[in-house]
Amino acid sequence: VQLVEAGGGLVQDGGSLRLSCAASGLTFSIYNMAWFRQAPGQEREFVAVIYWSDRNTYYRDSVKGRFTISRDNAKNTVYLQMNSLKPEDTAVYYCAADRSAGGTNLAEYDYWGQGTQVTVSS
Repeated sequence: VQLVEAGGGLVQDGGSLRLSCAASGLTFSIYNMAWFRQAPGQEREFVAVIYWSDRNTYYRDSVKGRFTISRDNAKNTVYLQMNSLKPEDTAVYYCAADRSAGGTNLAEYDYWGQGTQVTVSS
């Protein structure tokens, strides 16, 4: 199984980025897909999840209204559209796949990508 993130970079406060995560080696359409992030010196934290069964989504409070998670099962890809970015969004962003509950706990996730750096300058 491989999850490969792309789309990170340097952006100014208030800017936008779109991350993508291409999956291979798994039946993508029946996996819950999530984004997590990890800032320097901090623990990895949940950002958003999209469920395979009904495409419902769930976000951490600090990104609600600014970030949108979506998936394209035909392309085996999950996306994270990030708008109105803030310096506190600076982190390495990881996508993850889970076949069961797909919650906010990173321990529930079976597969992880290598991460992509997002830096928001003030």
